[in-house]
Amino acid sequence: MATQDPSPPSSLEGNKLGFPKEILTNKLEDKHLCNSCQNILRRPFQAQCGHRFCSYCFNRIVSSGPQKCSTCIKEDIFEEPTSILKQGGAFPDNAARREVEALAAGCLNEGCLWKGSIKEYESNHEGKCEFMVIPCPSCKELIRFNEQERHNERECPERTLNCKYCKEPFHFKNIKAHDEICPKYPMICEGCAKKKIPREKYVDHIKFCSKFRTPCRFHVVGCDMSVEKEKIHDHERACSYEHLNLLLDYIMGLKVNLEALQPQSLEVASHKVHELHQSLRDLEVKVGQLSAQTAPVQGACGPAPVPMPAPLPTSFTPLPSAVGAALELQLHSEKAKVAELSRRCQDLELKTGTFENIVCVLNREVERSATTLEANNRQHRLDLDKVETLSNKVRQLERTVGLKDLTIAEMEGRLREMSATTFDGIFVWRISDFTKKRQDAIAGRAPAMFSPAFYTSKYGYKMCLRIYLNGDGTGRGSHLSLFFVVMRGLSDALLKWPFNQKVTLMLLDQSNREHIIDAFRPDVTSSSFQRPVSEMNIASGCPLFCPLSKLDSKNSYIRDDTIFIKAIVDLTGL
Repeated sequence: MATQDPSPPSSLEGNKLGFPKEILTNKLEDKHLCNSCQNILRRPFQAQCGHRFCSYCFNRIVSSGPQKCSTCIKEDIFEEPTSILKQGGAFPDNAARREVEALAAGCLNEGCLWKGSIKEYESNHEGKCEFMVIPCPSCKELIRFNEQERHNERECPERTLNCKYCKEPFHFKNIKAHDEICPKYPMICEGCAKKKIPREKYVDHIKFCSKFRTPCRFHVVGCDMSVEKEKIHDHERACSYEHLNLLLDYIMGLKVNLEALQPQSLEVASHKVHELHQSLRDLEVKVGQLSAQTAPVQGACGPAPVPMPAPLPTSFTPLPSAVGAALELQLHSEKAKVAELSRRCQDLELKTGTFENIVCVLNREVERSATTLEANNRQHRLDLDKVETLSNKVRQLERTVGLKDLTIAEMEGRLREMSATTFDGIFVWRISDFTKKRQDAIAGRAPAMFSPAFYTSKYGYKMCLRIYLNGDGTGRGSHLSLFFVVMRGLSDALLKWPFNQKVTLMLLDQSNREHIIDAFRPDVTSSSFQRPVSEMNIASGCPLFCPLSKLDSKNSYIRDDTIFIKAIVDLTGL
């Protein structure tokens, strides 16, 4: 469709170019052409020079003022003032108009078979043709006029739809993006498989859904299991050994990191304490020496100076000089640093002891869990053996039950067949649920039905009926078709072949007034009446047995949605 050009819109006013030349079905004459647009004249006007123009073309030419007639110039007959085109200088040429409107025309649009005159084309068909090609106002794709509604509803990528969940409008091209954010979009719970949960309520649902899978609480130490909420406690009990191992590994990692830091810290602290003690001893020695040097000296005639006693380790006489005060201040600072380092060492030792106690407790717990786990594993293996044994017994019982069910089904089928079987060549077939079965036949789900088998005698011919409730062959859709089928029986070797007994088929009137009857005598040359080599021969009978119109109207053949078919096989000669 995209290869065609858009069709021009219709207009009964004189504001359009002439008709396209291609719409003519006869030979085109030059006198019918507009001297401006070179199309077929539409509302022709004749100028003073004698040339004809479409009404629209003439008004367009003179809209900017008087103009010279280009056709007169081309034909070399230009003459003023008659060849000057101006407003009011032309008149409607009704004779030419009637002549043009009487011309035979046909529609240009592909697939359209419309034909008529140009007048009919302009008034009844132009711009209204179902096959004309127009651009879609939304996506600009070229489409047929009669497909516009379908295109706007189903195909246009720019069409606007209303979300069937939240009823909000959106562009079709954004449908996937909208589905990702639609608050009413139906979600499926991954746990309980509940469907049609609005997205806005999904978070609230999974908070309380006992089937929703959540990470194990020990995922921070390495457990990567996701467990249903209702089974989280069972998981923690069953995997306590693994959880303790993961927790132990995690704590041991922390301990290793602490131990990697502690030796270096303790070594540095010990080294600093040693250095500080050495500095303290040196300072005390220096303080003693300075005290001795700065003692008061008596006169030369006085007694000799008495030597100063050695200073104590922890105190000394304050020095009167600035040097002594500075040394004393440094000594106090070093003592404070030693005390802080000692405190930190004690804290580290305390933490290390605490972690060692935790590790010991965890080791004992792991040992107990390992013992319990081993016992559980042994019990689990015993349970698995029991389950396997029981499963084998169940499978064996299922096979036995299946075989018995199959045997029972076969026996029930034979019983039904025997209860419906007759041995006198007369068979009445009751077909219930007629309306439903006919609808199935019309839809093609079950076009044909077979009756139970019946016999001419206990060791006679085996036969059945085949019915098409919507007809078959020449009767499809108009008649009920009924056929007679010869089946393979156990006594076929004792019978005379081909089958040559007269067959009468009847649709019973349940008011016993007017049965529908048809009868035939077999064609002995037909394979349908030879001795069967398969389960049954090809059906033969009446494709036009009963018009369906008799069954559609009020009738006495259908009562309680049930019909009765009767077959009578003539036993003469048997």
